[in-house]
Amino acid sequence: MGYGGSKAEAGRAVGKSRDGGIDGIINEDRLGLDAIYLQAKRWEGVVGRPEIMKFVGALAGQRATKGVFITTSWFTQEAKDYAASSQYKVVFIDGARLSDLMIEHNLGVSVVASYHLKRIDSDFFADE
Repeated sequence: MGYGGSKAEAGRAVGKSRDGGIDGIINEDRLGLDAIYLQAKRWEGVVGRPEIMKFVGALAGQRATKGVFITTSWFTQEAKDYAASSQYKVVFIDGARLSDLMIEHNLGVSVVASYHLKRIDSDFFADE
């Protein structure tokens, strides 16, 4: 998505079980002067305020100011309201937006069919 220098420098996965609420770190610029911290949840249920509170706490623990919370499900309004009132910048990516981003950036998807839409080129028939 244009972060970091190369794909290898753009970010790294850091999360495992008991990861302190951080699953990855993205270098926002090529020099790595600012970082965006990630939390990812593959859930079937809704992500609520308690999970966002934990993530904001993890951001504070890292002295971070920006975070992205990604889920395959969706977020409650209470979770969104809590993040909006926080001093931290938290961006939400739900399952629908995640799917759109995967398609847009050609990540984890494959082409099933391709179609060409053609129109008549009137210049081809113009007299010289």
